[in-house]
Amino acid sequence: MSITKHKYQSKLSTRSKVARLGWDLTYWLLFRTTPRWALAKWRVFLLRCFGATIGEGCIVSPTCRIWAPWNLELGSLVCLGDDVDCYCVDKITIGSKVAVSQRSFLCTASHEINTYQRALTHAPITIGDHVWICAEAFVAPGVTIDHSAVVAARAVAIRDVAAFEIVGGNPAQVIRKRAIEAE
Repeated sequence: MSITKHKYQSKLSTRSKVARLGWDLTYWLLFRTTPRWALAKWRVFLLRCFGATIGEGCIVSPTCRIWAPWNLELGSLVCLGDDVDCYCVDKITIGSKVAVSQRSFLCTASHEINTYQRALTHAPITIGDHVWICAEAFVAPGVTIDHSAVVAARAVAIRDVAAFEIVGGNPAQVIRKRAIEAE
């Protein structure tokens, strides 16, 4: 049996690989080294330099890992907490007033499991306004989380989450509807 027959075939373009190298160097030298309590605007500036679309008042933790900033779109007043992983091989679109808590994983890519070559597959993630992705939650490729929903701590969202739903567990199931109190 030939080993090359089963070798993983990367379909990333040379241009994409060079852009990733530039971002990785920038991330490790200029982004990751900033203190958590300072230079939030500097981190947003660096992300914008690499093509991210970011609204006003966003906070991105210096330990937040972003695979390809050019595939990241944040509305206003978004917080990406400590150690959040935005594996944005495909587009990640996040609305306004969203919290993505520590160690959450937004994953737009996986591998084809029906072949031994395991080709890369990907699909966008869309997160609506007023959503809370709680600590250590996982959001799978192609998932849409509608406005005002909550993905509970350590939940695994492999299907779309409707507006105002609170989901939890593995796989995530509806716990109840979110009731917003009048302010």
